[in-house]
Amino acid sequence: MSQDRAAQEFIAFAVQAGVLRFGEFKTKAGRLSPYFFNAGLFDDGAKLDRLASAYAERLLPHVGEFDLVFGPAYKGITLAAALAMALARAGHNKPYAYNRKEAKDHGEGGVLVGAPLAGRRVLIVDDVISAGTSVRESIAMIRAAGGTPVAVAIALDRQEKGVAGGQDLPESAVQQVQREHGLAVHAIASLADLLRFVDSAPEARQHAEAVQAYRQRYGVA
Repeated sequence: MSQDRAAQEFIAFAVQAGVLRFGEFKTKAGRLSPYFFNAGLFDDGAKLDRLASAYAERLLPHVGEFDLVFGPAYKGITLAAALAMALARAGHNKPYAYNRKEAKDHGEGGVLVGAPLAGRRVLIVDDVISAGTSVRESIAMIRAAGGTPVAVAIALDRQEKGVAGGQDLPESAVQQVQREHGLAVHAIASLADLLRFVDSAPEARQHAEAVQAYRQRYGVA
Protein backbone atom coordinates (compact mmCIF):
# COMPACT_ATOMS: atom_id res chain seq x y z
CA MET A 1 0.00 0.00 0.00
CA SER A 2 1.30 3.48 -0.84
CA GLN A 3 2.09 5.88 2.00
CA ASP A 4 -0.59 8.33 0.78
CA ARG A 5 -3.29 5.68 0.78
CA ALA A 6 -2.16 4.37 4.17
CA ALA A 7 -2.37 7.92 5.57
CA GLN A 8 -5.90 8.40 4.22
CA GLU A 9 -7.03 5.08 5.67
CA PHE A 10 -5.49 5.98 9.03
CA ILE A 11 -7.26 9.35 9.15
CA ALA A 12 -10.58 7.73 8.23
CA PHE A 13 -10.04 5.18 11.01
CA ALA A 14 -9.13 7.92 13.53
CA VAL A 15 -12.30 9.87 12.65
CA GLN A 16 -14.46 6.76 12.91
CA ALA A 17 -12.90 5.90 16.29
CA GLY A 18 -13.56 9.42 17.63
CA VAL A 19 -9.84 10.04 18.07
CA LEU A 20 -9.77 12.78 15.43
CA ARG A 21 -12.59 15.26 15.93
CA PHE A 22 -13.70 18.44 14.22
CA GLY A 23 -15.04 21.58 15.88
CA GLU A 24 -13.24 24.28 17.85
CA PHE A 25 -10.50 23.25 20.26
CA LYS A 26 -7.92 25.27 22.17
CA THR A 27 -4.37 23.96 21.73
CA LYS A 28 -1.51 24.12 24.23
CA ALA A 29 -0.24 27.11 22.26
CA GLY A 30 -3.54 28.91 22.84
CA ARG A 31 -4.71 28.62 19.23
CA LEU A 32 -8.24 27.70 18.25
CA SER A 33 -7.88 24.62 16.12
CA PRO A 34 -10.67 23.22 13.90
CA TYR A 35 -9.58 19.67 14.73
CA PHE A 36 -8.29 17.74 17.72
CA PHE A 37 -6.34 14.47 17.81
CA ASN A 38 -6.47 12.58 21.11
CA ALA A 39 -4.50 9.33 20.92
CA GLY A 40 -5.68 8.43 24.41
CA LEU A 41 -8.99 7.47 22.79
CA PHE A 42 -7.38 4.48 21.06
CA ASP A 43 -8.76 2.87 24.19
CA ASP A 44 -9.57 -0.73 23.39
CA GLY A 45 -7.70 -3.72 22.04
CA ALA A 46 -8.96 -3.49 18.48
CA LYS A 47 -8.20 0.23 18.13
CA LEU A 48 -4.75 -0.12 19.67
CA ASP A 49 -3.95 -3.09 17.44
CA ARG A 50 -4.90 -1.16 14.32
CA LEU A 51 -2.90 1.87 15.49
CA ALA A 52 0.16 -0.27 16.11
CA SER A 53 -0.23 -1.88 12.68
CA ALA A 54 -0.31 1.59 11.09
CA TYR A 55 2.91 2.54 12.88
CA ALA A 56 4.53 -0.74 11.82
CA GLU A 57 3.51 -0.32 8.17
CA ARG A 58 4.93 3.21 8.15
CA LEU A 59 8.20 1.98 9.65
CA LEU A 60 8.76 -1.14 7.56
CA PRO A 61 10.93 0.71 4.98
CA HIS A 62 13.14 1.86 7.88
CA VAL A 63 13.08 -1.25 10.06
CA GLY A 64 16.79 -1.92 9.53
CA GLU A 65 17.71 1.53 10.84
CA PHE A 66 16.86 0.89 14.51
CA ASP A 67 17.42 -1.90 17.02
CA LEU A 68 15.04 -0.98 19.85
CA VAL A 69 11.73 0.83 20.37
CA PHE A 70 11.51 3.34 23.24
CA GLY A 71 8.25 4.75 24.63
CA PRO A 72 8.32 7.85 26.85
CA ALA A 73 5.93 7.79 29.81
CA TYR A 74 3.02 7.71 29.79
CA LYS A 75 1.34 7.36 26.39
CA GLY A 76 4.52 6.12 24.79
CA ILE A 77 4.67 3.06 27.06
CA THR A 78 1.59 1.47 25.50
CA LEU A 79 2.64 2.58 22.03
CA ALA A 80 6.10 1.02 22.35
CA ALA A 81 4.73 -2.31 23.55
CA ALA A 82 2.04 -2.43 20.87
CA LEU A 83 4.46 -1.42 18.11
CA ALA A 84 6.98 -4.06 19.18
CA MET A 85 4.24 -6.71 18.88
CA ALA A 86 3.12 -5.40 15.48
CA LEU A 87 6.68 -5.43 14.18
CA ALA A 88 7.18 -8.97 15.48
CA ARG A 89 4.06 -10.10 13.59
CA ALA A 90 5.62 -8.58 10.48
CA GLY A 91 8.79 -10.62 11.01
CA HIS A 92 10.90 -8.00 12.80
CA ASN A 93 11.25 -8.86 16.48
CA LYS A 94 12.58 -5.73 18.20
CA PRO A 95 13.17 -5.24 21.93
CA TYR A 96 11.49 -2.32 23.63
CA ALA A 97 11.95 -0.16 26.71
CA TYR A 98 10.28 2.76 28.45
CA ASN A 99 10.82 5.10 31.37
CA ARG A 100 9.10 5.74 34.66
CA LYS A 101 8.25 9.26 35.76
CA GLU A 102 9.75 8.53 39.20
CA ALA A 103 12.80 6.38 39.86
CA LYS A 104 12.30 3.16 41.85
CA ASP A 105 14.42 2.82 44.99
CA HIS A 106 13.91 -0.95 45.27
CA GLY A 107 14.22 -3.97 43.00
CA GLU A 108 16.25 -3.14 39.92
CA GLY A 109 15.78 0.58 40.63
CA GLY A 110 16.23 3.41 38.17
CA VAL A 111 13.83 5.03 35.71
CA LEU A 112 14.26 2.72 32.72
CA VAL A 113 12.32 -0.51 32.26
CA GLY A 114 12.67 -3.22 29.62
CA ALA A 115 15.49 -4.13 27.29
CA PRO A 116 18.89 -2.45 27.81
CA LEU A 117 19.59 0.55 25.59
CA ALA A 118 23.39 0.43 25.63
CA GLY A 119 24.91 0.00 22.19
CA ARG A 120 21.54 0.09 20.42
CA ARG A 121 20.06 2.42 17.81
CA VAL A 122 16.80 3.61 19.31
CA LEU A 123 13.47 4.61 17.76
CA ILE A 124 11.32 6.84 19.98
CA VAL A 125 7.56 6.35 19.53
CA ASP A 126 4.95 8.89 20.65
CA ASP A 127 1.55 10.15 19.50
CA VAL A 128 2.47 13.69 18.41
CA ILE A 129 5.27 16.21 18.88
CA SER A 130 3.73 19.37 20.34
CA ALA A 131 6.64 21.25 21.93
CA GLY A 132 9.29 18.56 21.57
CA THR A 133 9.80 18.31 25.35
CA SER A 134 9.09 14.57 25.57
CA VAL A 135 11.45 13.83 22.69
CA ARG A 136 14.26 15.92 24.18
CA GLU A 137 13.88 14.20 27.56
CA SER A 138 13.87 10.81 25.83
CA ILE A 139 17.02 11.65 23.87
CA ALA A 140 18.83 12.60 27.10
CA MET A 141 17.77 9.35 28.84
CA ILE A 142 18.72 7.18 25.88
CA ARG A 143 22.15 8.73 25.54
CA ALA A 144 22.76 8.54 29.30
CA ALA A 145 22.00 4.81 29.10
CA GLY A 146 24.49 4.31 26.28
CA GLY A 147 22.01 4.16 23.41
CA THR A 148 21.89 6.21 20.22
CA PRO A 149 18.56 7.88 19.30
CA VAL A 150 18.13 7.66 15.54
CA ALA A 151 14.48 8.43 14.74
CA VAL A 152 11.04 9.31 16.07
CA ALA A 153 7.71 7.79 15.04
CA ILE A 154 4.48 9.73 15.59
CA ALA A 155 0.87 9.22 14.60
CA LEU A 156 0.12 12.75 13.37
CA ASP A 157 2.36 15.60 12.26
CA ARG A 158 0.32 18.79 12.76
CA GLN A 159 2.74 20.70 10.48
CA GLU A 160 2.18 23.96 12.29
CA LYS A 161 4.48 26.66 13.62
CA GLY A 162 5.87 26.26 17.08
CA VAL A 163 5.43 28.92 19.76
CA ALA A 164 7.95 30.55 22.11
CA GLY A 165 7.17 33.43 24.43
CA GLY A 166 3.77 33.84 22.84
CA GLN A 167 5.31 34.35 19.39
CA ASP A 168 5.01 32.09 16.36
CA LEU A 169 8.23 30.41 15.27
CA PRO A 170 9.20 29.77 11.65
CA GLU A 171 9.57 26.02 12.31
CA SER A 172 7.26 23.34 13.62
CA ALA A 173 8.20 21.26 16.66
CA VAL A 174 8.89 18.35 14.31
CA GLN A 175 11.24 20.47 12.19
CA GLN A 176 13.03 21.66 15.35
CA VAL A 177 13.63 18.07 16.45
CA GLN A 178 14.94 17.20 12.99
CA ARG A 179 17.29 20.20 12.89
CA GLU A 180 18.50 20.23 16.50
CA HIS A 181 19.02 16.50 16.94
CA GLY A 182 19.43 15.20 13.39
CA LEU A 183 16.67 12.63 13.86
CA ALA A 184 14.32 11.39 11.18
CA VAL A 185 10.63 11.81 12.08
CA HIS A 186 8.22 9.28 10.57
CA ALA A 187 4.54 10.24 10.81
CA ILE A 188 1.66 7.95 9.88
CA ALA A 189 -0.26 11.01 8.65
CA SER A 190 0.09 14.79 8.51
CA LEU A 191 -2.03 17.92 8.28
CA ALA A 192 -1.56 17.77 4.50
CA ASP A 193 -3.11 14.30 4.54
CA LEU A 194 -5.94 15.58 6.72
CA LEU A 195 -6.64 18.33 4.18
CA ARG A 196 -6.90 15.76 1.40
CA PHE A 197 -9.30 13.75 3.55
CA VAL A 198 -11.67 16.64 4.33
CA ASP A 199 -11.63 17.67 0.67
CA SER A 200 -12.72 14.23 -0.49
CA ALA A 201 -14.74 12.57 2.29
CA PRO A 202 -18.42 13.58 2.16
CA GLU A 203 -18.81 13.26 5.93
CA ALA A 204 -15.93 15.71 6.55
CA ARG A 205 -16.18 18.13 3.63
CA GLN A 206 -18.00 20.72 5.74
CA HIS A 207 -14.78 21.17 7.75
CA ALA A 208 -12.49 21.69 4.76
CA GLU A 209 -12.65 25.50 4.75
CA ALA A 210 -11.81 25.79 8.46
CA VAL A 211 -8.91 23.31 8.26
CA GLN A 212 -7.51 25.06 5.19
CA ALA A 213 -7.73 28.48 6.88
CA TYR A 214 -5.90 27.10 9.92
CA ARG A 215 -3.22 25.64 7.67
CA GLN A 216 -2.77 28.96 5.86
CA ARG A 217 -2.40 30.86 9.14
CA TYR A 218 -0.21 28.51 11.15
CA GLY A 219 1.13 25.92 8.71
CA VAL A 220 4.71 25.21 7.74
CA ALA A 221 5.99 23.69 4.53
